Parts: sequence; structure tokens; C-alpha cells
Amino acid sequence: MDRARELLRSGAWLTRERILLIAVAVLIASTAGFLYLVVTANGLIDQQGRPLGTDFSDVYAAGTYVLDGNPEAPFDLARQHAREQQIFGEATPFYGWHYPPFFLFVAAVLALMPYGIALAVWQTVTLCLYLLTIRAILGIPTRPASTIDRTPQGEADTAIGHLWLLLALAFPAVLVNIGHGQNGFLTAALLGAALVQLDRRPLLAGILFGLLAYKPQYGLLIPVVLATSGRWRSFTAAAATVAVLALATTFAFGPHVWQAFFDSTRFTRVVALEQGDTGWYKIQSLFAWARMWGANVPVAYALQGALVVALGAALIWLWRSAAPYPLKAAALCLAAILATPYTFDYDMMVLAPAMAFMVVDGLSRGFGPWEKTALGALWLVPLVARTMAHVTLVPLGVPMMLAMFVLLLRRSTIRLAFPMASPGAFILK
Repeated sequence: MDRARELLRSGAWLTRERILLIAVAVLIASTAGFLYLVVTANGLIDQQGRPLGTDFSDVYAAGTYVLDGNPEAPFDLARQHAREQQIFGEATPFYGWHYPPFFLFVAAVLALMPYGIALAVWQTVTLCLYLLTIRAILGIPTRPASTIDRTPQGEADTAIGHLWLLLALAFPAVLVNIGHGQNGFLTAALLGAALVQLDRRPLLAGILFGLLAYKPQYGLLIPVVLATSGRWRSFTAAAATVAVLALATTFAFGPHVWQAFFDSTRFTRVVALEQGDTGWYKIQSLFAWARMWGANVPVAYALQGALVVALGAALIWLWRSAAPYPLKAAALCLAAILATPYTFDYDMMVLAPAMAFMVVDGLSRGFGPWEKTALGALWLVPLVARTMAHVTLVPLGVPMMLAMFVLLLRRSTIRLAFPMASPGAFILK
């Protein structure tokens, strides 16, 4: 037992060979599962009677309404379901449209294509954006492999360059996101890229933060961080971006589309979240955890609110401290997903930039006790989060993300007294 505990504490079990084995196994299983879903489908409908890309069907249906000149229709539950049934068949389940009106621009462009092509384009483009963002965070060299130097640093860069893509693609949230035709790739790319550019190009970072308004629940703590850390250029650019999006939406679709949107939010809040009709086990938040365990709605909101306050206070302290920037960026990614009561397992794509920033700091300063093991567990958790919550009523994503956040805060408060890891040690060991 002592030996096992020490292996977990030090992270010595996480060797390069073991990382490769796990990542390849997950990637092969994920690819096989996805291909099986596609080849056994009847046209656009899978074996369970759902459209391929399930949740993407509501984006496509909404886009067809925009092309028909009815941008308010997707916010009407009955009309939205009727259009989905018209496209995919009478037995199609209801997939609600829960996005702000400016996401209708994206939906309309995608609806110009046949459904299968639109789904492939959406997933491919956003997946590439996600991968480019992770590459930017890690600072992977862009030189050809033959020109990379053979110094220890150069060898470490080569090893990272050979492994980062596998880990990014095999991350279990990738399959969950692809299977649902969801937007996790885009969310991770926008948040990660904004944090990469924040100190280099603050106006660009602000624009990227502003574009995240298509998922407003993830922007709760971003303005707090920008304001309290004095990044006013990014704050102003983000606010201006949201304002421009709102004006463009109003000009294109008319002011009534906003009333339709606000009216529709009651269904999202009451039915999908508070009553758990979507399935609380699918929602990886403290609110859903409390509801699964029998808490009433006010108590669940109180717990979630207390968590938001605690996260906000921690972020203010961290971003005003002298902690390394990668830790600040990772903390904001984790806090963004923990703060909202409405987050699904495919939204765990946001954990990818968080982990990438943590690895950057670990490779430069060494890893502390439990940190390698926590990173490995965080990478794996989307694979089992939904199933475990369904079976055991414990949404593993929440305690795992909270544990990682606490370790991150601990790391930011100490000068690392443990031996410095050599460059690439996390991957080469």
C-alpha cells in the first residue's frame, strides 16, 4: 500500500510507455465506436433512432429556419421539433435550441450544405482550431523535425512534438464531442487562444473572449479576471465584440428575436436544468450533483452560488499574484467550467487547454506531489463521467476538477522545493 501510494504521489507510474499505451487504446476504441455508429446508421439516423451528430441536428434545423426567413422559429419548442422531424423523420427526439441569437449566423451558414457535409465541416474545422490552440499553448516548434537541434532541450521538444497530437486527439472528451456534434472544440479553442494572446495581443484576446458569448455560461468569471488584473484593453475589446454581435444580430434578424430567445430560456432553466429532464447524470456541475442527491432547487443554487464566489475570490487572488502565467490561465479554464450549473461532459473539452497550461508550467518548473496523477485522472475522467454518475450518482468530473483546482492553487503558493524536472521529463520518463 505504501509503495502504491508513493507511486501515485510522485506520479512515477505515469511513464512515457504507459501514456502511449493508454492514449492509443482510447483512440482506437473511440475511433472504432464512432465508425460503428456511422456504418450501422440508416442514412442520417443511427441505430437508436437519433440523427447522426445528435445535438448538431438542432443547429442545422435552426439554420434552415434562418434561411427561410424565420429566425425566431428555433426558439419555439414546437416549431423547432417539427422542423427536426421534417428533416430526420417523425420519430426524431426533440433537440432544443438553447443558444443566443447571434449563433444563428453560424447555423445559417451550415444549413447551406447537406446535413452530412455540414456536420463533417463543423467538426473538422472546429477540431482543427482546437488542435492549433493546444499546439500554441505548448509552444510546439514549427521547424521541420530534421532541423531540430539534438541538445537535451531539442530532444524534449521532439518528444513533445511526437506525442502532443496523440494526447490531444485521444482525450476522451473529443469522442464525446464528436458523437454529439457539439461545440466543445470551438469553446476550448476560443478560451485557450484568448489566454495565449492575452498579454501578447490584448485586443485580439478580448475579441476571442467576446466570441465566447455564444456560450454565455462560460463567461461568468472572465470579466472579473480581466477587470481585477487590470487588463482593460481586453475587457473593452470583449465588451465591444459582444455589443457588435448584438447589433449585427438585431439588424439581421430584427429585435423580436431577442424576446423569443429570452422567453425560451425558461425552458432551458426549469426543464433541462432544474427538473433534470435532460438527465442530471449528463450534467457535470455541483448544481446537478446536489439535485441528484435530493437537494431542492434553492439549496442547489445556493451551493453553486457559494462555489462561484469561492472560485471568483481565488481567481482574483491568483491573477493579482506573482504566480506563473500558465497557472493563472489553467485556473481560469477550470473555474469557467466549474462556475456554471449547466455544463455537460462534452463541455469538458475546456479541460484540454487547462491541462496544456499545467503541463507547460510542470515542464519548466517540475511537478509537485500528486500533480502528475491528477493530470492523468483529469485526462481520463470524461471517459467515465457520465456512466459513473448514472450508476453511482457521483459526477466524477466535479470532484476531479475541484481537486485539480486546489492543487493548482497550492502550486501557485510555493516555491517548488522538490527536484526540478528536466525538460520533457513528464513525457520522456
